[in-house]
Amino acid sequence: MKKLKVMVVFGTRPEAIKMAPLVLELQKHSDSIETITVVTAQHRQMLDQVLETFRIEPHYDLDIMGKNQSLLDITGKILEKFDPVVKQELPDIILVHGDTTTTFAASLVAFYNQVRIGHVEAGLRTFDKYSPFPEEMNRQMTDCLADLYFAPTSESKENLLKENHPESAIVITGNTAIDALKLTVQSDYYHEVLDQLDPDKKLVLVTMHRRENQGQPMRNVFTALREMVDLHQEIEVVYPVHLSPVVQEAANDILAGHNRIHLIEPLDVLDFHNLASRSYFIMTDSGGVQEEAPSLGKPVLVLRDTTERPEGVRAGTLKLVGTDPVCVKEAMTKLLTDETVYRQMSHAPNPYGDGNASERIVQTIKHYFGFGESASEFKEGAGTQ
Repeated sequence: MKKLKVMVVFGTRPEAIKMAPLVLELQKHSDSIETITVVTAQHRQMLDQVLETFRIEPHYDLDIMGKNQSLLDITGKILEKFDPVVKQELPDIILVHGDTTTTFAASLVAFYNQVRIGHVEAGLRTFDKYSPFPEEMNRQMTDCLADLYFAPTSESKENLLKENHPESAIVITGNTAIDALKLTVQSDYYHEVLDQLDPDKKLVLVTMHRRENQGQPMRNVFTALREMVDLHQEIEVVYPVHLSPVVQEAANDILAGHNRIHLIEPLDVLDFHNLASRSYFIMTDSGGVQEEAPSLGKPVLVLRDTTERPEGVRAGTLKLVGTDPVCVKEAMTKLLTDETVYRQMSHAPNPYGDGNASERIVQTIKHYFGFGESASEFKEGAGTQ
């Protein structure tokens, strides 16, 4: 029996975290599937951390990262370097993830070569093409090109149906981010930053890096955060600072020099997941963290004006606070002083997955090509916390 050739493509740290469990699941089916892993290295250092954590060795590394490159530079390099790989390997299907420039550019190459495309984390929408930028249009254009849609939630499936994508090609899988947590969170975890923390204080874990937040919005949040740490002696902050020079400058200008604010290097996925599991609550503009935190029972203050993950807002585990300093301080104060609000957010049902998304995706691919039964869909409300 001829094996299916499945090519998995990703380029950034968040993509790698969510695609790693899928790569590992595909490799379990080596009797029927040949898995080819391609990285574009849109993020070099942070991507390599994830690959090392999950012990994944790419078959192809396009190594496109360069200094001060524009979105156009990234897109052009991927089109140029990925096309020969596709022509050489001739995969049956190419799997892309989410909404990065790698996602869209790789999908375009697949389309030009008439190779089927499977979109993992399909159907997320804010319906504002500039928020988040460029992610909103990356994912919409990828969905225009895709053949199989692995929607993490029922809402993302509904978005796809409203855009006239065929229902037979859409499967609700849950999010592979939850699969990754099953592989990383450890009860006996240790990190050197823990030695600097007072175990009697409440740990606030912060991540902030998005392009649309850089500049004054980010500075507003950092100023509010420092004021809150001064006001509340019971909290400590850990902020793994993104490698972006703009982010580094703002963080050092406003947050550095405080004995209860710890600015540290970017964390690998194992470290981040385990620190998140030990936090009191999380403040973030990251999409992935919005999905991971509910599984850990951690409230999330979302430092954005829009989110493509409204399920978490409705479930009560996420609160959209934006970047206005008054709103940020108000939301932090409620979590620190109102036990009822904290309990409601930390015990909200997880709408994003049960840790079995990768299995559903592999089963769906095999069924699509005539091997095995179709996958049962993820039912929201039945996920883990």
